[in-house]
Amino acid sequence: MTKFGVLGSGEVGQALASGLRDIGHEVRIGSRDPRKLAAYSAETKISNGTFAEVAAWGEALVLSVRGSAAEDVVRQVGVDHFAGKLIIDTTNPTTDAPPRDGVLESFTGPNESLMERLQKAAPRARFVKAFNSVGADLMVKPKFKGGKPTMFYCGNDPAARAEVAKILEQFGWEGADMGTAVAARAIEPLAVLWCIPGFRDDRWTHAFKLLTS
Repeated sequence: MTKFGVLGSGEVGQALASGLRDIGHEVRIGSRDPRKLAAYSAETKISNGTFAEVAAWGEALVLSVRGSAAEDVVRQVGVDHFAGKLIIDTTNPTTDAPPRDGVLESFTGPNESLMERLQKAAPRARFVKAFNSVGADLMVKPKFKGGKPTMFYCGNDPAARAEVAKILEQFGWEGADMGTAVAARAIEPLAVLWCIPGFRDDRWTHAFKLLTS
């Protein structure tokens, strides 16, 4: 059992906090304003606190804040609270601009990723990009007629990637290890692709599947 601190009070943070608890981890969830989590904590019995409190307590963390705020959250919490820990990074570098024909804008270029920026901000953290390319309601125990969906993940630390691979398996996913943090340049845009059917046709019940011969 690992103490997982989840940083982010939105749907993604709440879904992953509940999922991690259900597979046997001790979990707390954090927000800039913990009062937002009062109803969730009352329902789930998952304790809440500030970002700093939850980050200091956690042996591993989930970063599920808005992408545009992610670097600030890391710095405000303090990089020492990230040092040596597995950090599951669910963030995406999309902007608040409205989608154009279903396509969201990103504030990163093609030869960089938000996770690489985060890794530079907290160099001793063990970041793994995952859970960024599907909706919150499909993250834990997804059910598809075509079988297990694929979750692409990456990070510089092989042991951290192995920990995430185990969680993915327990959550009902087929994990696809894409290697080091550089691969986040390809994984983060999957979120933009995933959102197109949603914005164009209000279809949000799909996921990616990697087929091999």
